[in-house]
Amino acid sequence: MKSTALSQMHIDLGAKMVPFAGYNMPVQYEGVNIEHETVRNGVGVFDVSHMGEFILKGPNALDLIQKVSSNDASKLFPGRAQYSCLPNNTGGIVDDLLIYMIKEQEYLLVVNASNIEKDWNWISSHNSKGVEMLNVSDDWSLLAVQGPKAIDVLQKLTDVDLSEIKYYHFTKGVFAGVDDVIVSATGYTGSGGFELYVPNSVAKKVWNSLFEAGKTYDIKPIGLAARDTLRLEMGFCLYGNDINDKTCPLEAGLGWITKFSKDFINSDELKNQKEAGVSKKLIGFEMVDRGIPRNGYQINNADGIAIGHVTSGTMGPSVKKAIGLGYVNIDYVSENQDIFLEIRNKQVAAKVVKFPFYKA
Repeated sequence: MKSTALSQMHIDLGAKMVPFAGYNMPVQYEGVNIEHETVRNGVGVFDVSHMGEFILKGPNALDLIQKVSSNDASKLFPGRAQYSCLPNNTGGIVDDLLIYMIKEQEYLLVVNASNIEKDWNWISSHNSKGVEMLNVSDDWSLLAVQGPKAIDVLQKLTDVDLSEIKYYHFTKGVFAGVDDVIVSATGYTGSGGFELYVPNSVAKKVWNSLFEAGKTYDIKPIGLAARDTLRLEMGFCLYGNDINDKTCPLEAGLGWITKFSKDFINSDELKNQKEAGVSKKLIGFEMVDRGIPRNGYQINNADGIAIGHVTSGTMGPSVKKAIGLGYVNIDYVSENQDIFLEIRNKQVAAKVVKFPFYKA
């Protein structure tokens, strides 16, 4: 099991550590609900250094990215990032990822920890034009400083005007005395904030600087369990739960990052599927009856006939409701549609609702 540059620090802070995607990661410190509300109302710091980072360079880097990803990376410019996915040849998704244009002919791809090797091999297998590829996943640390007070804490540590960094934009600058830190606004929590990409060698320095600067804002370390409840309240997909090698991006509501203005892997088949219409779709739902939805629970219609399954579920700490995501037959996706979860052989009522569950 791998450790991040900060694993021992999390242990010293009393975090509950668990294996996650091959890494020893902090799942919680004080408790999921407390940590969740810290991010919603104040500021918290996640160590997400288990994420993978690839650098693609050269005159053909954009061509390779355009071939393997569904979004249109030609729209990027230095300082701009986009959300995208890597379609496979059978209609599913190899991974979802972030693509940053660092400068002309240089891009940063940020992938899920559990898929680092798979993604690397997949992209490499399509690199027919000599694009220089660097896997820097083991060399970089990634800190996500999230919450409405994040900007106040971070601004103490940099001359970069953070208020000018729009959502899905980034810059490079001096942060906490460290040169060339990527400061990005691509948060996964729905409560604002920034991500910091730094070399492992300075990760502890940056972490300590954040907590010193954030003392007056009651800054706290946050575990991955709260990260999951925060993203779920926003209706954001989690790879391995809500999307995987067998789920189509159109079924997952990711048509907005599936651009048919270009050719990419399996684009013809996906275009045909869009024209024909999908047979199932990812929906958000909230429980009407008492019960907590869990991954794998069967979803039925009023007659008890199976129409789908739950992919993610929790009791939302901010929305104070049991909420979930799941795939259902296309006939059951309309808002306020009654559905029923099969929980311990009982039919438990729920209804379809729009994303996001949480609205600030």
